[in-house]
Amino acid sequence: MSFFKKLFKRKEETKPVEGAHIDESQNLESEAREAEEARLAEEAREAEEARLAEEAREAEEARLAEEAKEAEKVRLAEEAKEAEEARLAEEAKEAEEARLAEAAKEAEEVRLVEEAKEAEEARLAEEAKEAEEARLAEEAKEAEEARLAEEAKEAEEARLAEEAKQAEEARLAEEAKQGENSGSEETPKKKGLFSKLFSGLTKTRDQFLGAVDDVLKGFKKIDEDLYEELEEALIMADFGVETTMNIMEKLREKVKTEKITEPGDLKLALQEIITGILTAHEWKPLVEEGKPNVILVIGVNGVGKTTTIGKLAHQFKEENKNVILAAADTFRAAAIEQLQIWADRSGVPLIKHEEGSDPAAVVYDGIKAAKSRKCDLLICDTAGRLQNKTNLMKELEKMGRIIEREYPEAHKEVLIVLDATTGQNAISQVKVFKEVANVDGIILTKLDGTAKGGAVVGICENLNVPVKYIGVGEKIDDLQPFDPKAFAAALFEQK
Repeated sequence: MSFFKKLFKRKEETKPVEGAHIDESQNLESEAREAEEARLAEEAREAEEARLAEEAREAEEARLAEEAKEAEKVRLAEEAKEAEEARLAEEAKEAEEARLAEAAKEAEEVRLVEEAKEAEEARLAEEAKEAEEARLAEEAKEAEEARLAEEAKEAEEARLAEEAKQAEEARLAEEAKQGENSGSEETPKKKGLFSKLFSGLTKTRDQFLGAVDDVLKGFKKIDEDLYEELEEALIMADFGVETTMNIMEKLREKVKTEKITEPGDLKLALQEIITGILTAHEWKPLVEEGKPNVILVIGVNGVGKTTTIGKLAHQFKEENKNVILAAADTFRAAAIEQLQIWADRSGVPLIKHEEGSDPAAVVYDGIKAAKSRKCDLLICDTAGRLQNKTNLMKELEKMGRIIEREYPEAHKEVLIVLDATTGQNAISQVKVFKEVANVDGIILTKLDGTAKGGAVVGICENLNVPVKYIGVGEKIDDLQPFDPKAFAAALFEQK
């Protein structure tokens, strides 16, 4: 029973004494009420404090739990970060190790490649060295064989030349005797020269004239087919394409102007055209009388340069000229020795130095000797190194300066020796030499050994350089002044 119910019950029970005790009851009730209120207030306060304490505890626990949770998150994040950094560091380490391994591998490969390259270069250098030594040895062997062969050939030529000379002298004496008896106006010497020229052009004439005759016999009228056949015949005789075209153009004009209708008459027309080409250059004597003369002889090796110089020396010596030779080809092996043989054979002195010496110094000494001995003619051999045009140009320019300075009163000629067997290639040689020297004339050798004698016509037309001498045999007197009319006649004449 609650406090208030008990109080009311007791009040009911004590109603009779209510009046007496009203004040006390009121006091008690008031006290009880206050005590109850105080108790309730205390309980409420305690309950509130307990609630607040519980809430504070729970809040603290929640805070601590949240802090622990966040701390755990931070820890886990830190651990994850450290793990990621460790992973990245490991990957970086592995990548660096892989890079270093790859770099080491590449460096090793480069080293091996470089070593292989050096080894290959060393092998190739050794092979090249051995090949060069073998080539030099072979060249030295060939040069020695060529020298011995040339000496043997020259000795044989000298013997044959002497025999031929004696036979020729006997023949000329006989021809002179017959000429006197017959009253002929042509000298035996001229007859002999034409005979040699005719004989020397046998191969060219047989091919050229035989082809021309075959063409003319195969046609009954003059037409384009005939002209084409004649063009082919000229080209086969090595007249050259350009020269052949010019000859055919002149032939067409001549046929039209002179109204030629018979194919057989074209041979004479061709002879006249070719003679006109050959005689276009004025032929001047090689040596000017009454003054000293210097001849520089140029040309590639193998064209017969040394032999030609010897033959020239012999001819001028036979004409009572005082001749000196100068061996200014100091580059080619055995050139000096070969020229010495020809000097001895021709009976003329030779000025020479050691092999490899300065060619201009040889020319200088040759001029001094020519002056002191009052010589009519100084003939200088020169090198023919077309594979190095710069050095050749410098040598020839230096020789020219020395001649101009030391021998200004002398008449100078530069002659190029060409091998007729090379045909149109001879024209190329002249063009190259004209780039390094002023070529005054051409000496064409070995005409007797080729069917390409038609190249003479191309040379005369294209190069603007006169042919001054031709070689029609190997004998010492088979080099003769070039007579254009006689050449044309020998090319067309038949016996």
